[in-house]
Parts: sequence; structure tokens; C-alpha cells
Amino acid sequence: MRKFLAAITFIAIGAVGVYGQQKYTPPRTSWGDPDLQGIWPSTDMVGVPFERPANMGERTEVTAEEFNERQKQQQNREEADAETSVSTAPRQGDGTGPPSHWLEWGKASRQASLIVEPRDGRLPAATPDAQRRAATTKNTYVQFDDFDDPTQLGPYDRCISRGPLGSVFPVIYNNGNQIFQFPGFVVIRYEMIHEVRVVPLDGRSHVSPKIRSYMGDARGHFEGNTLVVETTNLNGRTGAQGNGNLLMLSDGATLVERYTRTGPDSLQYEVTVNDPKTWAKPWTASFPLRRDMSYGMFEYACHEGNHAMFNILSASRSADKTGHSTGGVQ
Repeated sequence: MRKFLAAITFIAIGAVGVYGQQKYTPPRTSWGDPDLQGIWPSTDMVGVPFERPANMGERTEVTAEEFNERQKQQQNREEADAETSVSTAPRQGDGTGPPSHWLEWGKASRQASLIVEPRDGRLPAATPDAQRRAATTKNTYVQFDDFDDPTQLGPYDRCISRGPLGSVFPVIYNNGNQIFQFPGFVVIRYEMIHEVRVVPLDGRSHVSPKIRSYMGDARGHFEGNTLVVETTNLNGRTGAQGNGNLLMLSDGATLVERYTRTGPDSLQYEVTVNDPKTWAKPWTASFPLRRDMSYGMFEYACHEGNHAMFNILSASRSADKTGHSTGGVQ
């Protein structure tokens, strides 16, 4: 019975777009498409684990006791956000040094994990090729030194891109997502790295597989009230986690995203990742977004005042001369 109830719960969450369409009819644009426009930050979901803890099995929601614990953690973080100087102790910021109020913590959520398929909420087995790529990946999320030149650092380190998944999954700050619509196009703007995806809706084919990029080639269409976006032609240099620096995708990955308006200020986001070079089978993540038109989409001036590239490379050269490591694995 318990497994049966868990299965029913999973089906309900997985089909939230369908149920949302039955319960809520979104407004339409002047040309007749479902209106998804607005600012939809993913900040609320920052505290939800990407993968489900193994001891939770196939439960898609936390228990009342587990939810209470998440609420207590939220309260503790709100108290830590009252820090007014870097000398306040005990510090509860992350390892980069800022006071905790510089970071986003999200809200207590009953959702067990961002991944909803497979049923245990955990990534499928990685392929040997994926394991090889993971072992050779270089960026500041996996090491601090031993960089020979700037091109060895990840695209996020270099303020270039986080890729489609790294852009939408909730992280420690700058989680703004803004959707614009025009006849025949949907435009999605991301606050961090200030990237923009232009999604044609006119049925055109994907570009040649010889043309590849960090954000890939997106094509969209509406299925009822749901916007479906298929992205191909990725270059294999960005990942699914850690601002695109971890869980690296291959150049053969295909992403299918679904955006469903479920209420006046709620939108369900879902993405299925099919990357046979990286995982044994596809996986799906899904989570709600809350519209907040008062949210400030701040300029992400990534390069201005950024001394990281110079310092990282100069430290690596110093380490080469002395034979000592200057950093380690995060």
C-alpha cells in the first residue's frame, strides 16, 4: 500500500502540467498563445536537494517531521542573515567568505528533490565516457590550481556561459528568469551571465549538427497550455549542476523543457535530459516557479573588478616554480 501511494503521488507531481491545465486556464497573448510572460525566479527552490537522499526511497515529498526540520533551518538562516559585518561569529556563509545575507537560501519546501524521474529521484548510472570526462574536467568547482592557461577554466569561471541547465536550476544567488513572448518566438533571459535564449515557434528545423554552442539550438511549440522546448547542438562544455560546472553534458545531449502556467503567479518547469553518452537512461527534473514582478534583474557585471583569472593563473605559475599546490578540491 505504501508503495502504491508513493506511485500515485509521483504520478500526480509528474503530471502537474496536465492537472494545472485542467484547474487553471492561463490568459492569452494578443495573437492567441498561452501567456507565460513575467519574471520567474527559482530562488524559492534553492534549499531543495538536486538528488533525493537515498534513505528517502521513492518518496516525492518529505514527512511532516522532515518539513519541520527544513523550517527550522530556514529560521536559523534568516537569523544568520542579520549579520552586519564579516567579524560576526559564528559565521554561516559559504566557503567563499561573504556574510550569509549575500546568499540565497530559498524557502522550506515539501518537495524531496529536484529530480523526479527515475522514481528514486537520483541520477541514472554514469557511462564510462562520462566518468572519463568527469575525471578530466577542470574548473574552480573541482580544483583551485594547476591551470596552464585561461581556456582550461570552465565557461562559468570565464563569465561566458552556464549552459541551459546551469542557467535555470536554483543556485546561491541571481536566480532571475524572465520570459518574453512575441508572435512566433519566446525569449528567455537569465539574470546570471545575462544570457538570452531565442526560441522559434514556427516549426523550422534545427541547424546543422556542425554548428554547436554553449546554449545549444532551441526549437519550441505549444502543446495545449504548455510550452515545449527541444534543445540540441550543445557543445559538451557545460553541465547540469554547479552553475554548469558539474555533471557535464556531452555534445550528444537533447533537452526537452516544459513550461506550464498553473496559476496567476505559478509556473511548473520540467526538463528531461536524454544524453546516452553520459547517463544510462534519461532523467527528469521538475519544480515550481513563482512569478515576482518586483524582482530586480540586476546587471551581472562578471568581469568588472574580477581578479580571479589573474590570481588563479599567477598562483598556478607560482606553484609550478615551488612544486607546491596552492589549493585543493572543493
